[in-house]
Amino acid sequence: MGVASGPRGGTVNVIAIGKNTDIFMKRVFDFMFSFVVLLFFIMPMLLVALLVKCSSPGPILYWSDRVGKNNAIFKMPKFRTMRTDTPAIATHLLSDPDRYLTSIGKFLRKSSLDELPQLWSIVRGDMSFVGPRPALYNQQDLIQLRTEKGIHILKPGLTGWAQINGRDELPIPVKVQYDEYYLRHRSFLLDLEIMLMTFFKVLRSDGVQH
Repeated sequence: MGVASGPRGGTVNVIAIGKNTDIFMKRVFDFMFSFVVLLFFIMPMLLVALLVKCSSPGPILYWSDRVGKNNAIFKMPKFRTMRTDTPAIATHLLSDPDRYLTSIGKFLRKSSLDELPQLWSIVRGDMSFVGPRPALYNQQDLIQLRTEKGIHILKPGLTGWAQINGRDELPIPVKVQYDEYYLRHRSFLLDLEIMLMTFFKVLRSDGVQH
């Protein structure tokens, strides 16, 4: 006797189409809004680039190897806030992070201006405005936990649910819990909420340790 699978298959197809539509709309929003933000911040970015160049020897941008969607490695740019001899590890793992900061590095981090070049990663499609923050290539504990929870299927974001709930202050297991919440509940409206809350967090420099 055959098994009737029509209604169930139809439901699965509808869900798949809905998810694909959400992914497409998210990409369209990311692409268009990143251009708008780039146009708005072009002059501040040029000023920051000049300050970085004049404040310490080394390149204006720091390109770090980050973990993207499906654990693929990509190059993520930031305005350089650390000296060129800084070890390539997460800032919180340094014994004395302030020792490596440039003269304007702390200000750039507090104001989150160092993150602006990541708009290029959004234009390219390596990142989204909202998603889990991209792990460093050598943060194996974070990468493993995210993979176990299925979070690795998400494109990393400029900001995310964990960012507005603690940012640098969160231990890795708690950060992954927030990332998993976003995985289960992600939607365009949640993205808008996270972006709005991020704006106010940045204004208050909440959750930035270094």
